[in-house]
Amino acid sequence: MPVEDETKCHGSVISIRYRGVESKLSIPSMPIKVLIVEDERAIQELIAYTCRTSGFEVERTTTVGEAQRKIENHVPDIILLDWMLPDCSGLEWLNELRHREETKTIPVIMLTARGQEDDKVLGLEVGADDYMVKPFSPRELIARIRVAIRHRAGGTEAEEKIVCGPLSIDPTKFEIKVADQTLKVSVTEFRMLLLFAQHPGRVYSRQQIIDKVWGYGVCIDERTVDVHMLRLRKQLARTVVKELIETVHGIGYRAREIV
Repeated sequence: MPVEDETKCHGSVISIRYRGVESKLSIPSMPIKVLIVEDERAIQELIAYTCRTSGFEVERTTTVGEAQRKIENHVPDIILLDWMLPDCSGLEWLNELRHREETKTIPVIMLTARGQEDDKVLGLEVGADDYMVKPFSPRELIARIRVAIRHRAGGTEAEEKIVCGPLSIDPTKFEIKVADQTLKVSVTEFRMLLLFAQHPGRVYSRQQIIDKVWGYGVCIDERTVDVHMLRLRKQLARTVVKELIETVHGIGYRAREIV
């Protein structure tokens, strides 16, 4: 039988098959588009300068209302979000973003002066992919932006759908289904569940989860893993696989094998 003509895109490379001959073309990478939502002008200027000198494309605003209008015109690759803003809490807006289809997968890093553990936990529970406390290291901020972007765009190794009993995960569509029920999770929680679904029965320590999900060398507190795991379990608790992920005391977590 003749081989069908086809075109596939893998990251920055397009693969074209025509009459049995395959050719590959490189696509120039587009700059990362960052939306900064910060009302303190000096800090906003520092973040913008740091991002621009790293080759990112920057838009910035001081209010949630203006940020929302910018998103309606052009969806950014990532949002850097302050908590305390003049017209609306950044946390409230983050919650809205996570419940809207067109914005639920945009990575969000919270940059805020609120550094108490309870604040960090709340920010992550609402849906932040990362949380940084002011003052912060510009180099670390850039590293965390790159990690968050990598996780969303081409950060998953698997391209084929993963099926574990009634649970199915489609990395190409960023879609998780249990039977006919679709789960809404953050980018980080998607990657965590994908990791466990790919290796059922395998125990992962919190540090191993950080390395696999956030990337090697990234400074993430192990408590962050527990927060995201709590959010993920809340989503699974409403399904027939509510006990999919179990805690292995003294070590970490693993997914039960589903027949």
